[in-house]
Amino acid sequence: MPTRALFAAVAILAAWPAWARDVALVIGNENYRRAPDVNSAEDAADAGAALEALGFDVHEGRDLDAAGLRRALAGFHADAQDADRMVILVAGHFAHAGAQGWLLGTEADRPSLGSVDGAGLPVATILSIAGERPGAAMVLLGTEPLPIALGPGLTGGLGDMPAPQGVTVISGDAGTLAEFVTDVLAEPGQSQAALAAQAEGLGVSGYLGDAGPFLPLPAPPATDAGAAETAAWDVVRRLDTVPAYEGFLRQYPSGRYAAEARAAIEAIRAQPLLQAQKAEEALALSRDRRREVQRNLSLLEFDPRGIDGLFGPGSRRAIAAWQKANRIEATGYLDADQLTRLQAQADRRAAELEAEARARQAELDRQDRLYWEQTGAAGDEAGLRAYLKRYPDGLFADLAQERLAVFEDRRRQEAQGADRLAWDQAVAAGTAQAYRDYLRVFPNGVFAEDAQAALEAAEAAEGAEAARASAEATENALGLNGFFRQAIEKRLSNLGLKPGRVDGTFDDDTRRAIRRYQEARGMEVTGYLTQAAVVRLLAEGL
Repeated sequence: MPTRALFAAVAILAAWPAWARDVALVIGNENYRRAPDVNSAEDAADAGAALEALGFDVHEGRDLDAAGLRRALAGFHADAQDADRMVILVAGHFAHAGAQGWLLGTEADRPSLGSVDGAGLPVATILSIAGERPGAAMVLLGTEPLPIALGPGLTGGLGDMPAPQGVTVISGDAGTLAEFVTDVLAEPGQSQAALAAQAEGLGVSGYLGDAGPFLPLPAPPATDAGAAETAAWDVVRRLDTVPAYEGFLRQYPSGRYAAEARAAIEAIRAQPLLQAQKAEEALALSRDRRREVQRNLSLLEFDPRGIDGLFGPGSRRAIAAWQKANRIEATGYLDADQLTRLQAQADRRAAELEAEARARQAELDRQDRLYWEQTGAAGDEAGLRAYLKRYPDGLFADLAQERLAVFEDRRRQEAQGADRLAWDQAVAAGTAQAYRDYLRVFPNGVFAEDAQAALEAAEAAEGAEAARASAEATENALGLNGFFRQAIEKRLSNLGLKPGRVDGTFDDDTRRAIRRYQEARGMEVTGYLTQAAVVRLLAEGL
């Protein structure tokens, strides 16, 4: 915290009435597993810092499932029994049915009116708790206009929920709501009516009294220099960073706490791990910036065990491994110089991988064209089948399939009724057993050659089913939302891999494009994405 802001906070905290106890609940559900991310929910959650600076006891929760939402609300309610004022700020995906609404947990999966009570937190319960402090409670509900799959009886969004008597309710875009808290609500001395008048772009309902301020103005700063120094020291001790102690010493170089401040600086610097931790905390890395760090580590083959913007044990081990490889003290925490170094290495590696992939793709295409010239280009059935067997996703695969269809149509017209009917039934079933049955009855049938080729393909597919299911599960575990799926399809399209429509839906064309991408980069060819493939795809496209 800059020195000026630090001592401004000290002035407010030192002057706030000793008897006042204000509580706040701040919940930001940004990352949903089966719905688009509510990106501004993180900003709304960060608004809790503004409330804390005003002296509120803040209960925080981020990315909570339904059970976590209920626990957070229960803990807040228990702590709020003796509170003077109450602020509840929640952001995420909402669903409503008439006048009833719910804040959905991050695991919500197409909830319906019959199941939504188990998938989220009733807004009516939040409002009822706020109603216990009439005239001194404010509820802020934030969301974004994003699509979410809902079952029968529910509609996305906040809906129209009546506010209890004495409760001010402000709702709308989560980012705008966060700005309202930090820029408007954080200015004491304003009534609910005055605050509502400044809620531009937001909906306001409920209590709008103007008899007195919602948050009273602080008393004039204490004139006792000793009291001011003590208040400043209390804040500095909570921050517990070298810059905070140094700022304090510039203000009070010979004060009563100067020796303790210098000792605290020496203690932090004497512990490299603690110093490294404080250095990273001072960077104030956002969730998106942390995701970028995790992607960079993955690109450099230091696995952070997920790209979620949360630095857990896996991320710390990956950072430490990267530091060790670069002959940096392996603390598991990053400073500004290391961030720059990591980014530069990742950018360079992305460029190298892109160049390698282009060269490999060019060679694969050359071999593909050469094989086509020797087989399918002549247009005979044997050559077309030979090409497709070697290059099922090749450059000329669609053309080969079209030309083979001509041969099959001709045979169908020439075939006897029983033969044609048996073949049509085998094709409709599309299983290895169906093709075996056809060949058993018509070993020399008109479609025997087609059946043999289809049988080999079906047997290969059935043999690979377990591996395919595992690859699909791995991709599903990534939790790719619509935004990332479209970004991946766009990248595949830019590479000329023809993924079909860029709509966020991974169809057969997309799977074939992914297989082509994997083959060109020497990855296991499955048609399903891994974390490493996603990181590389998106990094190469930046």
